[in-house]
Amino acid sequence: MKVACVGGGPAGLYLSILLKLQDPSHDITVHERDPEGSTYGWGVTYWRGLLDRLQEHDPESARAVEEYSVRWRDGVAHVGDRSARHRGDEGFGIGRHRLLEILAARARSLGVRLEYEDGITGAPPAADLVVAADGVGSALRTRHAGHFGTEIREGRNPYVWLGTTKIFDAFTFVFVETDHGWIWAYGYGYGPEGSTCVVECAPETWTGLGLDRADAAEGLILLEKLFADVLDGHPLTGRSVPGARAPWQTFRTLTNRTWSRDNLVLLGDAAHTTHYSIGAGTTLALEDAMALSAALRERATLPDALAHYERERRAALLPVQSAARHSAQWYENLPRYIHLPPERMFALLGQRHSPLLPYLPPQLYYRIDRAAGQLEALRRLKRWLGPRVARTVQARNLAARG
Repeated sequence: MKVACVGGGPAGLYLSILLKLQDPSHDITVHERDPEGSTYGWGVTYWRGLLDRLQEHDPESARAVEEYSVRWRDGVAHVGDRSARHRGDEGFGIGRHRLLEILAARARSLGVRLEYEDGITGAPPAADLVVAADGVGSALRTRHAGHFGTEIREGRNPYVWLGTTKIFDAFTFVFVETDHGWIWAYGYGYGPEGSTCVVECAPETWTGLGLDRADAAEGLILLEKLFADVLDGHPLTGRSVPGARAPWQTFRTLTNRTWSRDNLVLLGDAAHTTHYSIGAGTTLALEDAMALSAALRERATLPDALAHYERERRAALLPVQSAARHSAQWYENLPRYIHLPPERMFALLGQRHSPLLPYLPPQLYYRIDRAAGQLEALRRLKRWLGPRVARTVQARNLAARG
């Protein structure tokens, strides 16, 4: 099969790897519009479950990804001069540049052709299968937007994606109060070179602080002052042209009515986006590649394979998209929760994906969530103790009979 994959991000590269592993005779080319080694963003996050799935599909690339990842278990929330730390699930961060480097090297080793500075904006390449993995602004999808039923919903809060040489030892949330409202940042390490720092605020805070008018350098100086307590003297860095305004934007939630048209199929952000606050974008892109490669292997015809891939991924995305939607709404309604004691604020921060949270008083939801957590802990203890108690009783009965 001849495959043309348009877009050299994680989704497109990983799909090419999986298809080559399934059948080395596949003729696969990845077309990427940017030069090799150039990428946006600093680091991406993922969780243990993804690493386990990568290991199942391609142990070699999985080992390299794990080797170059940093990990954490703690989450830290700073609200003004108050702080709370919480022990959670194991999380990972890896530099986006490093991740792409690993996947590109693995793809090349398997015989995939990588064509950089080769953007496809017109008619797609001639191939049995054309994969649009060219992101939220996909040119291939846009050519047939009416067929795909593309819809884009703009979020409310402005945000900007930054880096810093400060290395956070935990997934860090920082909330700072200003004369114009609250502004906050999410920070996480991705390697010895530094951390990602995403800054967000309400529109009125953004304009009140003058961030809508500041150029990139002025904006960074202001943000460094606001987050000085957690940056410990480290600078913030952006990826913008000197003298230009900082690349603030609002999040675009993209959906499509269908994901395929003849032999053209959408993958990753070209098919769907989820709000950055749940840190799932890269994971979902890689899982798309896993599902599409499996469908192509297991289904007899291309139309059947593409239909099966879409059904499977739509079902898997439903709870994730719901969580992302509620997470974004939680931040948009931050004044509702921000003045709670830090341990309660942090508990609700961790439960921001719940559909109940916007409709219950925060204090009541906190008590319900805490009670549910204690009940689940008792259930886990009972399940753990059950077999052990049974074995103890059995041993005593045998000793008594002996």
